Amino acid sequence: MRIGNQWWAVLLLLGVFGQSNQALAAQSKPQADTASYTELGGYLHSDAETNAWYELLYRLRENFDEICGDTFCEGDYSNIQALRFVCSVETGSGVLGQCVWTFAASHEEVDAATGRVAVAPKVWRCRAPLARKTTAQALLGALAGERPLYAPLPGTTKSIYDGLIDCL
Repeated sequence: MRIGNQWWAVLLLLGVFGQSNQALAAQSKPQADTASYTELGGYLHSDAETNAWYELLYRLRENFDEICGDTFCEGDYSNIQALRFVCSVETGSGVLGQCVWTFAASHEEVDAATGRVAVAPKVWRCRAPLARKTTAQALLGALAGERPLYAPLPGTTKSIYDGLIDCL
C-alpha cells in the first residue's frame, strides 16, 4: 500500500514520525530565564539564619515604632502601622531580588451633621535601597543588632531608614 504525500504530512503533524507535539512546542518557545525566587524566610538553610531573620524583623518593627511619632506618623496619617518586611531571594545564588516594607494608615473624619465617618486609607510599599548582588547572608550580617533600621546596607552607605524617607 502506498501512502500519498498528503498522508505523510498528516502523520508528521500528528507526531507519529519525528518528535512529539510537546517536544516541537518546547523547541518553538523561547527559553525562559531559569532564575527562581522565593521569600527570604523560606530560603534560609539553618536555624541560626532563621533566628537572625526573625530577630531582624522584630527589631525593624521596634525601631520604627520608636521613631514613628516624631517623624513619619504626623499629619493626616498619624496612625501608620508597619505591616511586613519581605525580601525575595534567588534560590540558586542567594542573591536578593528586592526587599519591600509595607505600611498602612488611615485618616478619618466625622461628619457632624450626619454622623458618618469618612475614611481615607493609604498603603505604602517602601523598597530598601539594596546594592546589586547583595546576598541573604550579607543582609543578615549587616543588619544584626539592636538598630537594623539605621545600619548601612551591604555595599552602600544607605540604610532601610533612608529608603523610608524617600517613601513615607
